[in-house]
Amino acid sequence: MRRARRLGFVLLASLTALAGAARAQEPYPSRPITIVVPFPPGGVADLTARPVAAAMEKALKNPVGVVNKTGAAGAVGMQFVATGRPDGYTLLLALSSISIIPEADKLFGRPPAFTVDQFAPIALISADPTILVVPADKPWKTPKDFIADAKRRPGQISFSSSGVYGTLHMAMELFAHAAGIKLRHVPYAGAGPALTAILGGHVDALASGPAVVLPHIKSGQLRPLAGWGDKRVAALPDVPTFKELGYPDAEFYIWAGLFAPRATPEPILEKVRQTVRAAVNDPEFRAAMDKLETPIAFKQGEEFRKFFEADARRLAEGVRQVGRVETP
Repeated sequence: MRRARRLGFVLLASLTALAGAARAQEPYPSRPITIVVPFPPGGVADLTARPVAAAMEKALKNPVGVVNKTGAAGAVGMQFVATGRPDGYTLLLALSSISIIPEADKLFGRPPAFTVDQFAPIALISADPTILVVPADKPWKTPKDFIADAKRRPGQISFSSSGVYGTLHMAMELFAHAAGIKLRHVPYAGAGPALTAILGGHVDALASGPAVVLPHIKSGQLRPLAGWGDKRVAALPDVPTFKELGYPDAEFYIWAGLFAPRATPEPILEKVRQTVRAAVNDPEFRAAMDKLETPIAFKQGEEFRKFFEADARRLAEGVRQVGRVETP
């Protein structure tokens, strides 16, 4: 009986090894790929991920789906991918907050949800300068009006965000720090809910990528006051930058990039890189991004790695400069 049991264990181990070898030899991809968006639908990451997934699916002739895995300003979804199986079937569409969250964890003495070196950067897809918008029925017509009122009423002008130390929160904190004002932060579960909050009159201001707010600016619901980029947004040529207004330290971009877990084999990473390169050149993808009025800022390989590392250093310094921000 004991011998039969040992034989059974050996047989099971052999079958497991064979199955593992078969998986290792299967062509990539041979099953559906998932792109994890760590934010709810309706924000920059989600609006970028869906046309990317569709173009990748066309190039690979293999299913590529998008899953919104939300929570903790994006940390839940990012951690899920960072600690996931490095087989190329689970990718991450992240925003610049991928560099902010680990630094904020350090600031509060928390164990980090993830670290940036747990990811293999695949491609930068877009890099939108952020826009400050307010409801059109508010009295502020210029950034000067807004700043002067905030100085008169510290902590009383509210803004929504996608979560504590997320991209939308960080942009506003960098601006507030540079301008010497105090605003009231109201965090939500993502950029979509943060937009809903300002449209519903629940908050006074929002920092957002142009793709999300341009339709509401055009409809007359929101008024743009200033931008965080180093130059004016092409779709809003009359809206000044904070840099122009004398606040260069407020410069900030919501960029979107694709990542894989760090240990993903190089042949798979190369296949994904080739696919993303084909995807961003797909006419339907370009039309989708044009419709969002989001410029494609494609970088890959060493170029993206250098961009990512430099931006991570800049944002880490920004988090340290702003310091601990307690949210009521």
